[in-house]
Amino acid sequence: MAKLYFYYASMNAGKSSTLLQAAFNYGERDMRVSLWTAAIDDRPGFGAISSRIGLASDAHRFADDTDIAARVLEDHADTPIDCVLIDEAQFLTRDQVWQCARLADEADIPVLCYGLRTDFRGDLFPGSAALLGIADSLVELKSVCACGRKATMNLRVDGNGKAVRQGAQTEIGGEERYVAMCRRHFKEALAA
Repeated sequence: MAKLYFYYASMNAGKSSTLLQAAFNYGERDMRVSLWTAAIDDRPGFGAISSRIGLASDAHRFADDTDIAARVLEDHADTPIDCVLIDEAQFLTRDQVWQCARLADEADIPVLCYGLRTDFRGDLFPGSAALLGIADSLVELKSVCACGRKATMNLRVDGNGKAVRQGAQTEIGGEERYVAMCRRHFKEALAA
């Protein structure tokens, strides 16, 4: 029986590279995967799933109105899909998370979602909240704070490296905008 998985972590924990490694492993066994990532990331050079260590692959892009299950099932009818891999899963809507569960439950296609658990304020993203609620398997990937502790928080910083305390939940950026930290150093950065 297929399952819905949620692999979550702070920034820079290797979520995308882990996803791409899973895709590679399926491909080595002549199994077909359907790769997805969020359309919200429109930075130049993006449009695929890519990792900081240089791995990359083309992917379907989902927006809030994308019916992921319908698209996967359409492709699956032509040539069977063995696994669905979704990067930036925090940007899924609640309905899309349920669509992923439908793929696992009714089409018997495993769905592996990779994303952030919380935003720069420590609040859950809607997609992450839904996945934490209904996924069959929850797997935390580890990242490290500068102090050596496990990083669980994502500090948003401005151009001068100072903590940002307010703003929209979603602001696209990488290492220039976000720093993975343990909770203790996250709180200290916000208090400074």
